[in-house]
Amino acid sequence: MRKSAVGKSVVITGANGGIGLATAVELAGRGFDVIGTVRSEHGAETVADAAERAGVSVRTVLCDVTDEEQTQAAFEEIAATTDGGPWALVNNAGIAQAGAIEDVSEELARRQVDVNLLAPARLMRLALPAMRARGEGRIVNVSSMSGRVALPFLGWYAASKYGLEAISDAARREVAGFGVKVILIEPGSYGTGVWNTAFSALPEREKSAYQEAYAMVDQIEAGVADMPPPTPVAQTIRRALSSARPRSRYLVGTDAIGAVLLNSLAPTAVSDYAMRLGTGLTKAPKPFDKIVDRVVQQFV
Repeated sequence: MRKSAVGKSVVITGANGGIGLATAVELAGRGFDVIGTVRSEHGAETVADAAERAGVSVRTVLCDVTDEEQTQAAFEEIAATTDGGPWALVNNAGIAQAGAIEDVSEELARRQVDVNLLAPARLMRLALPAMRARGEGRIVNVSSMSGRVALPFLGWYAASKYGLEAISDAARREVAGFGVKVILIEPGSYGTGVWNTAFSALPEREKSAYQEAYAMVDQIEAGVADMPPPTPVAQTIRRALSSARPRSRYLVGTDAIGAVLLNSLAPTAVSDYAMRLGTGLTKAPKPFDKIVDRVVQQFV
């Protein structure tokens, strides 16, 4: 059963690229009143150009989601045009910090948690009062398969997404009585730009105990350009907002499904070995190295 999208306002954070931009265009094309947050005028122009090409209308508001005062001001601006606040919030803005746990500085780790966990929680606090007063609303938190599987060299990213999943689960139970639904989207690997940034921010390799394994990251980075566009993720978010009874979480992508199944169904020793193989932390014994490598690449 679908809900009518006409007139329903949706705020999407990080709307100037990747999943955010694809979702803004997707929702606007289905009749939603879309407001995208961007960090700069250049970002606003990017959204406007994409909307014009798609023949849709998307409004934008300047907002750095890690800036408490700016976020408050942005929501006050949004409230003035959305009956006190948006019908739905899509927490999409995020970053990925790559590197072994011991290689990532405390400053970078704090930045990772600030953007991916504390900022969505802040936006939820701003959006919920109007939803509660209205007796309905949706909060969609864009997590990742890393919200359920902690891959080597993405530990801090996974920590932020595991945390996002935890507060989403708690909030879903807290606000259900007010007619508000909290939904998790858990994508696999898509071409969003976040991975280019993640790999470029790797710690200094010459000082790391993981130099050889980091060489595998170069191969992964080279394949970023070949990742599929995030259209399936945008379509899944649209379905979650259009359904009268949305699921609590949506895994998107065969790699996401495979990684979660491997992590949850295989013995820990097996999943650990597979992930170490896939990230170059260990090598498969000959003559099975090529066979094992092909199998592992289906999951990591």
